[in-house]
Amino acid sequence: MRIGVPTEIKKQESRVGLTPESVGELVRAGHEVSVQAGAGLGSGFSDADYTEVGAAILPDADAVFKAAELIVKVKEPQPEETARLTPDHTLFTYLHLAPDPVQAEGLKKSGCLAIAYETVTDDQGGLPLLRPMSQVAGRMSMQVAAWALMRTKRGRGILLGGVPGVAPSKVVIIGGGVSGTHAAEIAVGMRADVTVFDRSNRRLDELDSEFRGSVKTMYSTAYSLAEAIKDADLVIGAVLIPGAAA
Repeated sequence: MRIGVPTEIKKQESRVGLTPESVGELVRAGHEVSVQAGAGLGSGFSDADYTEVGAAILPDADAVFKAAELIVKVKEPQPEETARLTPDHTLFTYLHLAPDPVQAEGLKKSGCLAIAYETVTDDQGGLPLLRPMSQVAGRMSMQVAAWALMRTKRGRGILLGGVPGVAPSKVVIIGGGVSGTHAAEIAVGMRADVTVFDRSNRRLDELDSEFRGSVKTMYSTAYSLAEAIKDADLVIGAVLIPGAAA
């Protein structure tokens, strides 16, 4: 198979679709891999890192798209990338189409076969390619929240974990899945007062056991959420319903 890895052009995106290690595995399996010049720089990989494992370095995105039948990316294609897609292409990347009908229509018109990482399902019904991103998002949510709460960032000027004599901040996490659980782990580590809401009693039982009472668990209803949010210093939304609009 002819595989192409273009440089990511979405604003603030510095990752790359395939690492040199992954490219090496594909080349050894008999595939041809073309990488756009500079595609790996944001992730710490030079063009030489790719050529050493058998990749061809092409000068621009046009060349990569023309050379490849499978396009491997990180983020959803931007309009100029969608314009390069044809019925001969298979696109493999995160798409997040639910809130983006314009992108969905563009992909449809291109005629390509588009496979979203976030919808790939394993034999247990899990989402193995979405899970690591959810882990990152959950942990980063607390990191960013602590920064946003600082007075210098126009926040309330409160410390998540409090100090002796001062109560910790109240953190409400909506959703006890992968992202919510990882957010709770960081919040508990920062000594915040954490409450996790979910609509699965089974999941609430699991969280109670996992955190050994260091987080409060609540069944999620409109009323219970509204009451908790009134007193919260920080609210994290971490709900995923597969197939639902984002």
